[in-house]
Amino acid sequence: MSKLFEFDQNIRIKENITNIVGLDEAGRGPLAGPVATAAVVLPKDYQNEMINDSKKLTDKERRLLFEEIKKMALAYKVILVPVETIDSINILEADRKGMQECLEDVESQVEVDYVITDYMRLKTAHPLLSIPKGDATSLAVAAASIVAKVTRDDYMIELDKKYPQYDLAKNKGYGTKKHLEALKRFGYVKGLHRLSFEPVKSMYLGIEQLTLF
Repeated sequence: MSKLFEFDQNIRIKENITNIVGLDEAGRGPLAGPVATAAVVLPKDYQNEMINDSKKLTDKERRLLFEEIKKMALAYKVILVPVETIDSINILEADRKGMQECLEDVESQVEVDYVITDYMRLKTAHPLLSIPKGDATSLAVAAASIVAKVTRDDYMIELDKKYPQYDLAKNKGYGTKKHLEALKRFGYVKGLHRLSFEPVKSMYLGIEQLTLF
């Protein structure tokens, strides 16, 4: 029995409940691309010792588990919150918005008894546990982290075909040395890069100032 499964089972026993929905995100820190949020409800007796925080897994492991989770889940939802929303309301609120929509969608699919998030407060009529490092603590949250991560990675790989100069298939939008060098050489792409994030923000303001004066 994995520690993550045991954590969720202890809640089920203590609270006398069945269905736990776990929520997590992927892509909060990159300079480019959307943030992905996901919600997953696993069967109460489902165990898989491979499921863990997505950052601790290889790409191959994540993809195998992604298909397994989609197959076994009682309900799941994943949303890509666009760059424009991130720049408009900030990354934390964009993250919250995506998780809230995922939660509401899952609540419409299956009867939910309890909600666990990776340190995010949401609106729900159900008991909610918001814990740091939830993806390394709860099986349901870890499953959501995998779904969010693989979905976002695939989206960034597709964007790489359109903007190969930024090496998005490899860096997934994070500020790697190659990505930063490409930003200096080619500039940013509106709708792809997060204009509220540095160093993109300074580049964007610099161009706006040149336009104004």
